[in-house]
Amino acid sequence: MSEKQTIIVAGRVVTCDPARATPDDPLGVIEQGGVLIDGSRLEQVGLGADLLRRHPEAARREHPDGTLTPGLVDAHTHAAWVGSRAGEYAMRMAGAGYEQIARAGGGIVASMRAVRAASRDEITRALVARLRRMAALGVTAVEVKSGYGLDETTERRQLEAVARAGEDAGLPRLVPTFLGLHALPPEAAGDRDGYARRCAAWLEGIAREGLARYADAYVDRGAFSAAQARIVLARARELGLGVRLHAGQFADVGGAELAAELGAASVDHCEHLSEASILRLAEAGVRAALLPVASFTLAQAPPPIETLRRAGVRLVVASDANPGTAPTESLPLALALGVRSYGISVAEALLGATREAAVSLGLPSGVLRPGAPADLVLWDLPEESAIVQPWGTARVRLVMREGQVIVQAS
Repeated sequence: MSEKQTIIVAGRVVTCDPARATPDDPLGVIEQGGVLIDGSRLEQVGLGADLLRRHPEAARREHPDGTLTPGLVDAHTHAAWVGSRAGEYAMRMAGAGYEQIARAGGGIVASMRAVRAASRDEITRALVARLRRMAALGVTAVEVKSGYGLDETTERRQLEAVARAGEDAGLPRLVPTFLGLHALPPEAAGDRDGYARRCAAWLEGIAREGLARYADAYVDRGAFSAAQARIVLARARELGLGVRLHAGQFADVGGAELAAELGAASVDHCEHLSEASILRLAEAGVRAALLPVASFTLAQAPPPIETLRRAGVRLVVASDANPGTAPTESLPLALALGVRSYGISVAEALLGATREAAVSLGLPSGVLRPGAPADLVLWDLPEESAIVQPWGTARVRLVMREGQVIVQAS
């Protein structure tokens, strides 16, 4: 037996394990359940009393009034930013639209100016502080995009900051994504095709140095076309990177079809996707990442959830943490808004921020089952439905990443 064996027992253990799921219980809940942690992995999952009886020498944490879940996985963030865009948030709340704010000097280009002026250390410090706050809300893995540099030097600087933050085992694990095709920088002088070709050229060094695991592109009205995104994303595939897409936030302009063609891990936003586009996603096994904080901020109607369900598209829920359209660091807030505003079920929300999110990022976490990483959250809540209530505060007792405590409530 490892000297590091620990048993955690809780009133409800939400495994998110498909092997335990039933039509009446898609989350695979074990009442008065427990997990046995051996080093960085889960060794056993089952009834708490059985684990305690079979392993009397193990350290134990017993929480009969708590709920244990996999660590939350935030599969879409822009968390490596500096600066503030609070002024444009006030403009938006007063009725200004996305395009109007951009014309006034706000939007993604405003963040570009702040990030270009920042050093790698400054970006790293801001990211690390943000990740600590996210961990305190139950998050154990975070996808982090570049996309506020919009030139090779600064895009790399953002990704280098992500790599540096990722060295800290006391933070959530990080999955870096290159998002050069996020907005058109001023120096591109309106040449979107030329800028896409430059982004594709930057990818070779980024991939060679392991600075990104995925490439992303913003395909939408007023952003980039599917043809322009294909220049970057097809090159990413050639270099062994995975593909993700922003698509359908404001209009359906072919992003979903491109995602299906390239075998993307996810299509994100999805507010304006046609049934034909959704069927293509389903056929290709592409997940839909829902970003309810952004659509709340922008006062948008929800994505076509029922059409996605009928087609069998797997749903991911993410925070979209960014300084403009989703100024939050709270994945639980996104879950609460997903249930309230989008009409997804509690089970869809929790699976979308655990198992489905982890699969979309190529991670083995997101479930409580033997052999999985011991990434988990003990909630100071009596059952899992309470997790998606809009508490506005942290409700965690304990957060572990690979068996190591990264957050413990006092």
